[in-house]
Amino acid sequence: MKKTVRSWIMVILVCLEIFCLPVRIQAEEEIREPDSLYALSAVLMDGDSGRVLFEKNGEEQRPMASTTKIMTCILVLESGRQEETARTSAYAASMPEVHMGAKEGESYKVRDLLYGLMLESYNDAAVILAEHVGGSTQAFAEMMNEKAREIGCENTWFITPNGLDSQEETPEGMRIHSTTAEDLARILRYCIRDSANREEFLEITRTPSYTFTDTAGTKMISCTNHNAFLSMMEGALTGKTGFTADAGYCYVGALEREGKTLIVALLGCGWPNNKNYKWADARKLMEYGLEYYTWQSFAQTEIPEIPRSLPVENGQSQVLGLPAQTALSLEKISQEEGMLLRSDEKMEAVPQIQEKLEAPVQEGEKAGEILYQVHGKTWKSREIYTVKAVEKIDFPWCLEETLKRLAFASQP
Repeated sequence: MKKTVRSWIMVILVCLEIFCLPVRIQAEEEIREPDSLYALSAVLMDGDSGRVLFEKNGEEQRPMASTTKIMTCILVLESGRQEETARTSAYAASMPEVHMGAKEGESYKVRDLLYGLMLESYNDAAVILAEHVGGSTQAFAEMMNEKAREIGCENTWFITPNGLDSQEETPEGMRIHSTTAEDLARILRYCIRDSANREEFLEITRTPSYTFTDTAGTKMISCTNHNAFLSMMEGALTGKTGFTADAGYCYVGALEREGKTLIVALLGCGWPNNKNYKWADARKLMEYGLEYYTWQSFAQTEIPEIPRSLPVENGQSQVLGLPAQTALSLEKISQEEGMLLRSDEKMEAVPQIQEKLEAPVQEGEKAGEILYQVHGKTWKSREIYTVKAVEKIDFPWCLEETLKRLAFASQP
C-alpha cells in the first residue's frame, strides 16, 4: 500500500514538473526593460534603421551641452576645409572653460582644431571653427539648424557651436539651445552612418590623444580623449560627453557588436557630484540592446504571394482575343539591409498592389509595393513594377485587330 502511495506521489510530482516547466521558461525569457535610469531623458536607437528601441522622455527638449559639438564637427568635415588655416577672433578668445587658451590673432590648422573640439571639448576651438566655416557663429548656427532639419530632427534648436547654455528671441518666441535624446541619437547616427565624412569623424573621435601647435609653432596643445566609454565596453565606437549648469551631465555614444549598431543618448544625467551616472546608464542601455535584440535582414522576411501580372484597361493586347496584361517584377533587395528586432517582435511584409492599371503603361512603372512593418510602422518599402509597356487602344490598333480577326474567321 505504501509503495502504491509513493508511486502516485511520484507521478503527481512529475506531472507538476512538466506542467510548470513552460511557466518557468516563460519567466526566464521575460524581457526586462531598463529601469531606474539616472538620466531625465534617454534613448537607445538602432543605428541601422534609426528605430528607437527604448526611450525615457525621448522627445522632451532639454539643453545638451557639449554633445552639440558632434554637429559642429561633422559640418566642418563636410565643408572640406580641414587643411585650411583658421584665425582666432576676440570673441573666440573670450570663451570660458573648457578652452585651450587661444589668443586673438593666433592661427591654427582646421584639422588640428577638430581634435581639440572632440577630445578636450574646447569651447574656443568650436567658435574658431564656426567663424571660419560659417563666417559668424550666428550663420554657422543656421547651418546647424538646417542640417538638423535635413536629417529629421524636429525638436532641436542650435544657437552656439559649443553647447554653452544660451537662449534667443525668434519669430516663434524665446528658444533655448536644446535638443531631445531622440534627435541627439539621430544626429550621431548621421555622423557615423550617412555622412560622406563618417570615416574622418570616427577617426577623430576614437583617437586616444593628439598634440598640435599653432601655425607659428609657438604654442603646443596636448589633447586627451575624455570619452571613457571607449574602454568600458567591447565594440565601443564613438561618443561625446557634455556638461553645463542647465544641461547637467550629457552623453551620446555608439557601439558595434554582434552585427548590431547601438546608439545611446542621455540628457540631464545627474549634476555634480554625479559625473559617472552617464556611464552607468550608457552601459545599462547598451546591454539591454545586446541581450534582447537581433539583427534581421529585410530579405529574410517571408513575402505573401503576389500576382504575376495585372490587367490593363484600354490596353493593346498582344494575344488575339485576350485582355491586355502586363507582367510584374519585384525590386531586388540587399541582404545587408535590415534592422534590430526584439525577441518578442516580428517583421511583416505587407503587399499593397493595384487591382488594375490604365493604359498607357510604361515599362518600369510602379504597380505597388511591399511594406516591411513592425507593430504597424513601415521601415522599408520594396517596389513592384511593370516589366513591359502596354500602349493605349487607338484606331490603327483597332483596324489591325479587325483585319486579323477577319483573316482568322475566313480560314477553313
